[in-house]
Amino acid sequence: MDILDCPLLSVNVRVWRFWSFVLIHNWRRYISIIPVTILNVFMFADLYRAWGNIEEVIINAYFAVLYFNAVLRTLILVYNRQKYELFLDGAANVYKQIRDIDDPVIAKLITVYTRRARVLSISNLALGAFISGCFVVYPLFTGQRSLPYGMFIPGVNNFDSPQYEIFYITQLVLTFPGCCMYIPFTSFYATCTLFGLVQIKTLQHQLRTFRAEKISKATPRLDRQLEKFIEDHKRIIRFIQDLNGLVTYICLIELLSFGLMLCALLFLLNIISVMAQIVIVGAYIFMILSQIFAFYWHSNEVREESMGIAEAAYSGPWLEVDNSIKKKLLLITLRAQRPLELTIGNVYPMTLEMFQSLLNASYSYFTLLRRVYN
Repeated sequence: MDILDCPLLSVNVRVWRFWSFVLIHNWRRYISIIPVTILNVFMFADLYRAWGNIEEVIINAYFAVLYFNAVLRTLILVYNRQKYELFLDGAANVYKQIRDIDDPVIAKLITVYTRRARVLSISNLALGAFISGCFVVYPLFTGQRSLPYGMFIPGVNNFDSPQYEIFYITQLVLTFPGCCMYIPFTSFYATCTLFGLVQIKTLQHQLRTFRAEKISKATPRLDRQLEKFIEDHKRIIRFIQDLNGLVTYICLIELLSFGLMLCALLFLLNIISVMAQIVIVGAYIFMILSQIFAFYWHSNEVREESMGIAEAAYSGPWLEVDNSIKKKLLLITLRAQRPLELTIGNVYPMTLEMFQSLLNASYSYFTLLRRVYN
């Protein structure tokens, strides 16, 4: 199956293909990456200019870190383009194999998760576009000249005409490719973990029902079925390992950067008193938490369901089968007791417990920062 024809993956891949990050290589790649990268450099330069004004620094740092992660995600994607394309092509072929299985339970499973993945990808893009639009429109209602994102160019006054109008329109235009560089990667991670769940649940269902009533307990057909289940389990393990290799270091960088930004925004929320600013900072905190939670929730689901393979093998009809088949089921059970994990920098597993630890650490540093500041 072609990658673009796979409904579970196609939404995010089509966005990447439009900007020529994968599958093709044309001028769109450069008119998105280079200008957004230059803008991000100017955003970090503005942090140096505004140093001392803690409110301005924290707000501008949020956008600088957000765009830095978008650029970093895209550069890693382009650099490892062949690995991503190979991974996506393999996932599309496995999707076709599972979809062609003549089983109503599996058919319903893949329909539900495909719909969930598409709704998630499309809603993420729509929400990202809406929030980005709010970012660029908000300065128009402040009553004074301000840019959507702080930027500093030595020797240039950003708020004199016509520089202000030029910079404002430039940031307005670059917001769209910036959104497309950031959002599809989050959706790619979520949809791939959902597809991992489809594979795991498919194997669980097959293990629970692998022996039909008319098949005798020691037929070669039954033995071949178990061998295929073992191969499917190995394929799922490789899928999760390959996905982890593509995203683990990006997750590490985002853990560090967004953990610090969460602490800083909590501190900013503590010192501001204007209601409009409180609402805006609260929205920034919500966006950080939702992005991080999306990673950890789906990763935790994969971990928990992967251990359910052992339970499925044990609860299947194995009592009356031949000993050779029991040994194969035992191999699946033993391997499934070691959970499949997506990790942060190949060190810490991405679980809900780890997400809670991140929140606890951010709050601890926030309380320390508040005490020092007071």
